Amino acid sequence: MCTSHDHPQGEAAQAGAGRRGFLRATALLGAAATAGVALPTAAEAAPASASRWRPDPESRRFTLAVMPDTQYLFDGPSIDKAPVEASLRYLLEHGRDENVVFLSHLGDLTQNGAKDEFAAIGEAFGILDRRGVGYSVLAGNHDVRSSTDDQRGATAYLDVFGPQRFQGRKTFGGASPDGYNTFHLFRAGGREWMVLALDWRLSAKGYAWAKDVLAQHPKTPVILTTHELVVEDDTLSAYGQQLWDRLIEDHDQIFLTLNGHYWPAGRATLKNAAGNEVHLHLTNYQNRYFGGAAMIRLYRFDLDRNVIDVETVSPWILGRAAKGLNELERQEIELSGDADRFSVGIDFAARFSGFAPVPARPARPASRMVVPGTVAYWRFDGHDNGTGVSGTVRDLSGRGNDLTLVTVGGGALTWSADHHPDQPGHGSLEFQGFKSPLKGAYLRTVDGAPLNSATFEAGYTIEAFYRLPADWDPSHHAWSGVVSRTGTGGAAGKTGDDPDEPLATLSLSNDREPQWAMRPLNQEGIATNWGQETPLETWWHLAVVNDGQHTTLYVEGCPVVRNPKAPAVGITSVGLPWLLGGYEYAGKIDQILHGRLGDVRIVERALPVTSFMNH
Repeated sequence: MCTSHDHPQGEAAQAGAGRRGFLRATALLGAAATAGVALPTAAEAAPASASRWRPDPESRRFTLAVMPDTQYLFDGPSIDKAPVEASLRYLLEHGRDENVVFLSHLGDLTQNGAKDEFAAIGEAFGILDRRGVGYSVLAGNHDVRSSTDDQRGATAYLDVFGPQRFQGRKTFGGASPDGYNTFHLFRAGGREWMVLALDWRLSAKGYAWAKDVLAQHPKTPVILTTHELVVEDDTLSAYGQQLWDRLIEDHDQIFLTLNGHYWPAGRATLKNAAGNEVHLHLTNYQNRYFGGAAMIRLYRFDLDRNVIDVETVSPWILGRAAKGLNELERQEIELSGDADRFSVGIDFAARFSGFAPVPARPARPASRMVVPGTVAYWRFDGHDNGTGVSGTVRDLSGRGNDLTLVTVGGGALTWSADHHPDQPGHGSLEFQGFKSPLKGAYLRTVDGAPLNSATFEAGYTIEAFYRLPADWDPSHHAWSGVVSRTGTGGAAGKTGDDPDEPLATLSLSNDREPQWAMRPLNQEGIATNWGQETPLETWWHLAVVNDGQHTTLYVEGCPVVRNPKAPAVGITSVGLPWLLGGYEYAGKIDQILHGRLGDVRIVERALPVTSFMNH
């Protein structure tokens, strides 16, 4: 931060902040033991080869750490490295469990840009250098003469944090000829990401260099860091607006920007030229106790949940807790305001699709799906979208378990091109069942099909893909069968529970919970496995696996909670057909599926999750 008039307003310390789960990962043994001590620990002083920094590049959960203005800790004769060192040690100590992939400093490392100030903070960052940690820094207005741009020439900043410091580092991509702008590449979540670290003020040459870097990495998502951009919530500074107009707006790769300089912390969200959101975050705590105490922001990316969870922590204060905190430290131990602790929802695949689309998984031939033990495999691709089903649907296993169409109340069954993204066949069937009056169409195995009499004493795996539409209504569509076996418990001489229930059915409850309810050979009653509610307009994969003794229901390859422990051997049969999309009660069709059904496979043995059709 330049001088007091540069910020729009101050911010009072947050007194009495509840600790909640904030300290869940703060076993800061190193930070506590070395608080106020500048010397590196033995681990940090060890040879570089002894304990290298190794984030997991494939994990879909990873953390980007951000450190804003530290200038008041490096101010002439008032130099205190301990808070910065505590934060850097925190990243080393939690690098594995947080999967920390990179650290970005947002500028104003020092107050006066003096050599001794840079020497001190340069020594502190040696903690990361010795372990090979990837990080970026950039010049703020206090690190250089603020009236200059990136063509200013030699400075104490460049002497300590110029490109020479990062040469040979795995994450270092390169620097502009002047040395004040750098880009860094790291791998996380199975892909490449970029941090584009830009000077306090870009010259025309700086803009040209940044655009060239982006052009050379056209499919890489970019996090842009600079010292000044957002000035307060939903507002850019004059220079920030220039940076938006000249660089950010027209480069869809930039999805997140991070800056310091002003306070208090704030956020803005703008639409770029491609119509996509760019999240712009201001983080700076120099106005708080102990100059912000080298607080760090942790940006926890979760690509499966499509979210970035953001948390702000001062490892230095937390590390001092064992010794007892003073009044101001107690107030600062956790920042829990909306600007300091929040989540950003981003559909990463959709957001990056304009410059780095995720290739669709290709269809896999039926021959690959007919694994040993397959007794039936039905798929519904290769047909014109929206046309009606007629005739026979062949069993691609070659076992003769073909399907025939049954219509009720004038209903119809149509082909669809829609499918689960991991489904082998790129097609499905669209069922349009309705409860009262009963209407729709479903499929049944032909008379005499071998599947009709199979009892699966050695185990089985039944798999299916399904998707329910937005107009699915439990009063009209609940308890329809995805896959079911006809014949009642009473007909099989098993009268426990409701004798009119079918011998086996993989159905969807009124709460859209998948349920596998069936009569094993070794039980009189019905054995039931329950899944959780599955949202509408989403493709799901189900698998019921029996190893000859116990049955487990899987949703998207994940075992559900309500899997019974009692032994369940085989599936009782009275020699009647199996149904796709239909459900019988008391020997009569009672409900028809309303939704889409993708590939269905039945195997006469237990398959591991890695052999499911969605793998």
